[in-house]
Parts: sequence; structure tokens; C-alpha cells
Amino acid sequence: MLHKQMEKYISSELMSNPSVKKVELYQEEIEYIQKHELIPNDVTLIEKDPTTRFLEAYIERCDKESEETIATESFGFLENSIDYLQKHKNEFLYFESHWFDQIGVDSISFEVNDVFGTYDVMVGLKLQKKFESSLKDNLRKELQGDKGKFELIFNQNDGVWDLNFALNNVKGFQEEMSLEEAYRLIYRFLFTLVERIEGRSKVMN
Repeated sequence: MLHKQMEKYISSELMSNPSVKKVELYQEEIEYIQKHELIPNDVTLIEKDPTTRFLEAYIERCDKESEETIATESFGFLENSIDYLQKHKNEFLYFESHWFDQIGVDSISFEVNDVFGTYDVMVGLKLQKKFESSLKDNLRKELQGDKGKFELIFNQNDGVWDLNFALNNVKGFQEEMSLEEAYRLIYRFLFTLVERIEGRSKVMN
């Protein structure tokens, strides 16, 4: 999936402006493209400012109990410290971005866990059921700590993995980070997770 998505993105970028042999992307995608040699030698990769990744994101603040939308927020809302969620424990954040589509994630729910006090990330991950063992192995390896490590259930109706993990256990997490930095960390974690699972699948095949 990730391999095909990257090829599709590169093709779209080059076709939109054939006279300019360059593609602008972020660090994660550039590293992937270079590793898998997905572009011709005459095409230049330009790294974009990471803080601009989610400028187009759709963000809702929602009530945990009713799941109703409290307000729709702009990108500027992400400048808030992550402890916004500690101060508003009755809320969760609903987040959509086309960048998450690249790795098979439609949306993300983000909230503070009422039991452990951790910052919990809930996603539906579009990976086949056959990847269960690899997915669990990678999650156990990459998530640090013991509190609320992760929950993983395959949703037969939607054909996706319902994954819930504590961002606190992801390498790079900091209590003082902003919401924007938190979403970038979530993206990098999931991107790497999908890449490793697909890579392992190719080796096994």
C-alpha cells in the first residue's frame, strides 16, 4: 500500500508540472523514496518545512460522552500545548488529513485516558488481517513502557485494525510538546510501522 501510494504521489506531482523535474515532500516520504529508489535520477527531491504538513487538516473538538462536535478548529489550534487535553478531559480531538490517507488511516481520535492519564491515539489501520502477527510484534517492539501499551482488534465489518496506543510510549514523546508536534510524531510512528510491516511481508513472500 505505502509503496503504491508513494508512486502515485510522485507520478501526480511530476504530471502536474512536467517541465519542472522536482518533487516536494516531507522527511518521512523522502527517506522512503530514496531507500526504495522510486524516482528517476534526473528528479530532485525537495524537503518541505515539517511544520506545514497539517495546514489542510480537518480538526474537531468533541465531547467524549455524547461524541457530539463542540467546535471545528483551524490549524492555529494545534499551537496549543498537548496538555490542553489534560485540562479538558471531557474532550477528544477528531483529526483528518490527506497525509494519513497515504498510510491507510482515515482519521485519528486523540484524548487523555481516564484511567492511566496517558495521551491515547485511536486509529483504524487499513492492513489485512494476515498481518496480525507482524503488527503485534512491531507494536511490542516500538512502544516503550507498560501503562496502557496498546489495544488491537480487527474490525470485520470495516476490514481495518482498530488500534489504540499511548503516545507517551512512542520514542520522541515529550510532555511539553504542542499538539502539532504530537500529530507529526503520530504520523511518523504509523508511517514507520506500516513500512516495516510491508517490508517484512515482501521478505516472507
